[in-house]
Amino acid sequence: MSAPALPFFRRSLRRTDDSPAAPCVAEVHDLVVRRGRIRALSGVDLTVRPGETVALMGRNGAGKSTLLGSLVGLVEPTAGSVRVGGAVPHRISPRELVQRVGLVPQEPRDLLYADTVAAECAAADRDAGAEPGTCRALVSGLLPDITDATHPRDLSEGQRLALALAVVLTARPPLLLLDEPTRGLDYAAKARLVTVLRGLAAEGHAIVLATHDVELAAEIAHRVVLLADGEVIADGPTADIVVSSPSFAPQVTKILAPQPWLTVTEVRRALA
Repeated sequence: MSAPALPFFRRSLRRTDDSPAAPCVAEVHDLVVRRGRIRALSGVDLTVRPGETVALMGRNGAGKSTLLGSLVGLVEPTAGSVRVGGAVPHRISPRELVQRVGLVPQEPRDLLYADTVAAECAAADRDAGAEPGTCRALVSGLLPDITDATHPRDLSEGQRLALALAVVLTARPPLLLLDEPTRGLDYAAKARLVTVLRGLAAEGHAIVLATHDVELAAEIAHRVVLLADGEVIADGPTADIVVSSPSFAPQVTKILAPQPWLTVTEVRRALA
């Protein structure tokens, strides 16, 4: 999975340094979600701007996936508000929704139903109202060696993730959500994913990812939002949040503290 060549995103999403501050891609205010007697989320506030990558972190059951579900309209708020691109996600049509936000789920296969890559791409083009061939062009950028006749089940975990990502990106959503995207990936596939996500953020996509992978957060996140028992307990620059919480600090930080380095790349740069 090499870095995607997605030039058509740049015109519509990227903004210049001297342009005024862009409006929020997503705004969550005082969000409460109940599941029976359990409060899955309680009083959550979140804003995400174009080009920003936000990592949602916390233990299992903290509310990360529920928050992603709220942003993509799968979970209706009990109280509070969620707006994506100015719209309420669970109240707009699927065609309108996919043009504002896309979710790559924990299991990419859950997004893939067709028998071939070509059929998946054709369905993605129809669902997004995109020109025929749009999704296939994205797949070619992410998976240059995959043929149209390949069955998605025959792909590796990293390849299925790339195909699901292409399907979601077909509608050109300004907001991209990923739920545990490095689960099951080997080191090489994870490195390629980091390159892809950095490229998308540079083109103006806002990215929110739920992850336990502190190394991934250290590599690409501008901000970390730490959740516990459905509440936001910390929200700030990645370096500040992960360093202040031993449970979520990357190995580089643990080993080389008190040096302010989060990644191997930062260490190499500092020692060059």
